[in-house]
Amino acid sequence: MSLHVQFEGITKRFGPVQVLHGVSFEVQPGTVVGLLGENGAGKSTLMKILAGHEQPSGGTLRIGGQPVAFAGSREAEAAGIVLIHQEFNLAEDLTIAQNIFLGHEKKRGWLLDDAAMRAEAAQALAQVGLAVSPDTPVRRLIVAEKQLVEIAKALARRARLLVMDEPTATLTPGETEALFNLMARLKAEGVTILYISHKLDEVERVTDGVVVMRDGRFVTRAPTASLTRREMANLMVGRELADLYPPKDPPPPADTPPLLRVQGLTVPGWAQDIGFEVRPGEILGFAGLVGAGRTELFEALLGLRPHTVQQLELAGRPVRIRSPREAARLGLTYLSEDRKGKGLHVDFGLKENLTLMALARYARPWLQPAAERAAMQQAVQDFGIRTGTLDIPASSLSGGNQQKLALAKVLHPDPRVIVLDEPTRGVDVGAKRDIYGQVQQLARQGRGVVVVSSELMELVGLCHRVAVMRAGCLMAVVQGSGLTEEELIAHATGTREH
Repeated sequence: MSLHVQFEGITKRFGPVQVLHGVSFEVQPGTVVGLLGENGAGKSTLMKILAGHEQPSGGTLRIGGQPVAFAGSREAEAAGIVLIHQEFNLAEDLTIAQNIFLGHEKKRGWLLDDAAMRAEAAQALAQVGLAVSPDTPVRRLIVAEKQLVEIAKALARRARLLVMDEPTATLTPGETEALFNLMARLKAEGVTILYISHKLDEVERVTDGVVVMRDGRFVTRAPTASLTRREMANLMVGRELADLYPPKDPPPPADTPPLLRVQGLTVPGWAQDIGFEVRPGEILGFAGLVGAGRTELFEALLGLRPHTVQQLELAGRPVRIRSPREAARLGLTYLSEDRKGKGLHVDFGLKENLTLMALARYARPWLQPAAERAAMQQAVQDFGIRTGTLDIPASSLSGGNQQKLALAKVLHPDPRVIVLDEPTRGVDVGAKRDIYGQVQQLARQGRGVVVVSSELMELVGLCHRVAVMRAGCLMAVVQGSGLTEEELIAHATGTREH
């Protein structure tokens, strides 16, 4: 049986900050509805209220015409409502099967029925197309596999209303296609799906209708077919959205001495004999399918993974990097693709996160909170971080504003070379444009920028050259008129010879 959902005047306050202002709309049963809005528009907060993770400050939530007030997520799940979080909600040291049934364990008498849970977990994994054993510890999975486990967990709860928050952000095109097929099957079975995504081409393809929110308020709802992607984007930001990518500056001359030169970098099990260089004023992209070894390559470069390297130079000087702290001191910083797990300390405050990589600047000899606060106020302006107050933990920011804080953090030590791994994952179109402008500005300042991204159009629109990896090997470096999505995917999949 499908669920009919009605939001009536929903408000939500976190202390003095009001994030939802009388939101009212309804979702028809058995439909796929796209929920659109910039980061900080209130989408995730509204969905957390629907799924019982938060209680509204005012207004009424109706399910099937009846007012409900879920005391927690277990009550919402008992009603058939499951939220797949944008930030993973998995216990790293437990197996996949244990995570899927955590809090919903199956028992045979007094004992846990492990065999039944493993069998059902395997069935759910098969539904989402993840070919790994349900006995695998979650900590061994890459980011994309963790996303599929979150979706499998929701399916195992027999959801009648499924909320998907940026579900394809870490998935390959093939995994995304499998997810869309699964969504079509669920819809045919009467499951209602609320789909939050900043990828408007996906929204256009998989949803029946869209609801747009802005600044915590309902803006409009419309059939998907009645809106173009440009109209969707303009409704989200409340203004005409100009071209997403800034005009490219000319690349630096080929004989310019590089800021970063890498030769013979090998990461056991992940990358083999990789060499590249980045010149001042250059934006170098790294493309490849999930598992190609891009993230592992740069984690090794920062001293986070065992590796060997024949030659590593920064600004013409041979260096040896044993840790991210040492890399930052030498002028190289890295923005992790996993902002919650590795990019930020989400339980720390905003200014503590910002200044963590440059503490020596604020301890003379004692820590100077006023100077840290002034730096945070400047970062809020420079990076467009939307927050009502500075005195909150990073976990209170929306996903996109967490990403902006993580970007501000890695730039705070004033590096010469910056590696940005999936810098716009989970970020709305308006914020994407802001970040692209900031990346271009970094290059104009004479810095070297490396952008690792799974969005090929992002690499084409932003980068001077793009290195393509496949199965741990560097397949090609594409530039100029050859820099197209078709060329990149051909090298990434091995359909184009080196």
